Amino acid sequence: MASAPQTEQLAALAATTVIVHPLVLLSVSDHHGRTSARMSHKRVIGVLLGQDNGKTINVANSFGIPFEEDEKDPKTWFLDHNYIESMSEMFKKVNAREKMVGWYHTGPQLRASDQEINDVFKRYIPRPVMVIVDTRQSTVGIPTEAYFAVEEIKDDGSESKRTFLHVPSVIEAEEAEEIGVEHLLRDIKDSTTTTLATRVTQQADSLRALQSRIKDLRDYLLQVAQGKLPVNHQITYHLQDALNLLPDLSNTLTTSSFIGNTNDQLLVIYLSSLVRAVIALHALVDNKAQNNRTEAEEAKKNEASAVVGKEKDKSKEGTKAEEKGKTS
Repeated sequence: MASAPQTEQLAALAATTVIVHPLVLLSVSDHHGRTSARMSHKRVIGVLLGQDNGKTINVANSFGIPFEEDEKDPKTWFLDHNYIESMSEMFKKVNAREKMVGWYHTGPQLRASDQEINDVFKRYIPRPVMVIVDTRQSTVGIPTEAYFAVEEIKDDGSESKRTFLHVPSVIEAEEAEEIGVEHLLRDIKDSTTTTLATRVTQQADSLRALQSRIKDLRDYLLQVAQGKLPVNHQITYHLQDALNLLPDLSNTLTTSSFIGNTNDQLLVIYLSSLVRAVIALHALVDNKAQNNRTEAEEAKKNEASAVVGKEKDKSKEGTKAEEKGKTS
């Protein structure tokens, strides 16, 4: 009976969604960039500010904190508690709605000392959320992973184990933030690429992100089938919902609709190619005709200048003959 409240608590935590704003990502990237200039392999840690609404945690702001750890000994680390308290008080004076909701680090994976660090933040808030922000440029997809520290109680009565529960995280922005991000992207956009190239690149990145997610699902299902991981019914339900959204390709009507839509799109591409070819040929013919007209005009000008030159030569010869007659 003691496991029933624990199961309900885990289900409530698993249903929690962490909303991360772009300002937080920019702040974390700046914090990591300033630190990696001195030590590229070092991770950074900071505090997340926002609102805990129960089913959703809105992370709207953040600030970095001094942190040091021994790479060889994960149990050796230092965190400035006084800095956290003083900065939290200052942020509370600026915006009282933004309270401490958790902490972040730039992993990019879970570390052995994360449980101990999470215990430090439990002194300030009852359920701190931990968000791992992957600042590597090669990352495809959403760069955030959110976790809650939980105590896993096993059914066989063995000793419980402390672990992290993964919860979904999304990136959302308010209108003012969207405008700021658009201006920032406009400033860093490569001017040598066209709009079409940018759209194709974005779609290719989205497909790569989808491929990586599908690969993770495949690896997870293989490990479950081999008995290396336990069955998680929540993940199974989500997979079933995703599979139910896929179209039924065995249905003739659905298949014909897809084929008709593809043919319509290919027809538009074919007509566009024909129009482009006709326009290119027209420009080529027009350019050739313009060159012929220019050459003809230049030939007429050369003939006219040659006639004028001959007349001038004749007049000069006549003038010289008159002068010789007068002298004789």
